Amino acid sequence: MTQTGSQPTRARSILRGDLLDFTADPGFAAPDQAQGVRWRPDHLVCIEGGKIAAVVPATAGVPSGWESVAVDDQQGRLILPGFIDTHVHCPQLDVIASFGTELLDWLNTYTFPAERRYADPEVSRVGAKRFLQALWAHGTTSAVVFPTVHKVSAEALFEVGHAHNMRLITGKVLMDRHAPDGLRDDVTGAERDCIDLIDRWHGVGRQSFAVTVRFAPTSTPEQLAMAGKLCQTYAGTYMQTHVAENRDEVAWVAKLFPDARSYLDVYDRDGLLGPRAVLAHGIWLDETDRAVIRERGAQISHCPSSNLFLGSGLFNWAQAQQEGLNVSLSSDVGGGTSLSMLRNMGDAYKIQALQGTKLTAWKALHTATTGAAQALGLGDEMGLIEPGHMADLTVWDWARGAVAEHRDAVCRQTGGQLHERVFVWMTLGDERNLVQTLVGGQKVFQSGTPSDPIPNSTFKHLPA
Repeated sequence: MTQTGSQPTRARSILRGDLLDFTADPGFAAPDQAQGVRWRPDHLVCIEGGKIAAVVPATAGVPSGWESVAVDDQQGRLILPGFIDTHVHCPQLDVIASFGTELLDWLNTYTFPAERRYADPEVSRVGAKRFLQALWAHGTTSAVVFPTVHKVSAEALFEVGHAHNMRLITGKVLMDRHAPDGLRDDVTGAERDCIDLIDRWHGVGRQSFAVTVRFAPTSTPEQLAMAGKLCQTYAGTYMQTHVAENRDEVAWVAKLFPDARSYLDVYDRDGLLGPRAVLAHGIWLDETDRAVIRERGAQISHCPSSNLFLGSGLFNWAQAQQEGLNVSLSSDVGGGTSLSMLRNMGDAYKIQALQGTKLTAWKALHTATTGAAQALGLGDEMGLIEPGHMADLTVWDWARGAVAEHRDAVCRQTGGQLHERVFVWMTLGDERNLVQTLVGGQKVFQSGTPSDPIPNSTFKHLPA
């Protein structure tokens, strides 16, 4: 898999600010006992060819040979690796914040009608651009994305992601039953489309293909077997799906697959689980299921705001940690209510608090940056502010608004621990705190700069 930029450039830049990243998993240790927290106030990040070339204290001055390079001075602001959202749906921006249903009703009432519109190439093209711009405007620089069943929806994402040198993992959704007209494929056609997308996009620049099973109920046994064959045949591809999100969903899977030991077993027996498998939700898994996930090296993508909004349940993150599972963090928009990973971290804190566990800012931020990169097998490429890594970076204001500014001032005046200030930022902050986003060293978002207008024709299939 190619892990360098698709459009290499020798352009140079220097970013100055307060750096925070993580060299180890802090776990659920108390803030003052956490390992791996790396805090480097007032440092210079030298960027060349889309990668970080050097990181030095500002007091040392710019490195030799960089004297003529302009410094983007963000003193007093927080610089982080860009967030990595491991489960999010591109077409569901149309239905974010939809009222009143649980998972299965929500899919039929809101999601499937929205996804059907992506058969139109123009809707897919404009939707992909809107979606990736929205990710950048929330501080997310890499993502594992569900498009729709339509091949063109995956192609559109790959094209925009590649044009901006973004690490993007996606693939055409597989659904050949229990879905409305216009959203079903068939085994033969779906396999052909997947192979073509793999041949044309997987490993091109920073693009990676994911075998994308919607969830077990919408694929026949024959399609699941085909999906497993793709995973086994094409080394380096990912697999993404949903598992054990909702109790009614789990019961439905048991009826559809009576010979399977569990919902997870439906995937495992067809060879869909491995180190590159991303399993969204994973709330209603038993001990055997969790052991299988650990043994296969797969990861659970925790979707906190979605689980709360749809009433799906409370994921026990601390238990998963104790049992050695890989856990990443995701927004799951549109089941979730925001693309902001900060807001999702806040919801994750509440979910764990309800179960007697305190989630530190260190654990949450590690999971959304370094931890996610490592779980995806991309720890050498992103997730750290380190020479040799891609310059996927975000710059943040510590506080926006009178209340947050006062609270931040109290943290500084009382001389509290760094964790207190970071936790307050994480809890009270959101996309309004974001100053800029860099993907591969290129600025893709700047606060106060309007994004390109989205033409009204995007919604030409919406009812009056």
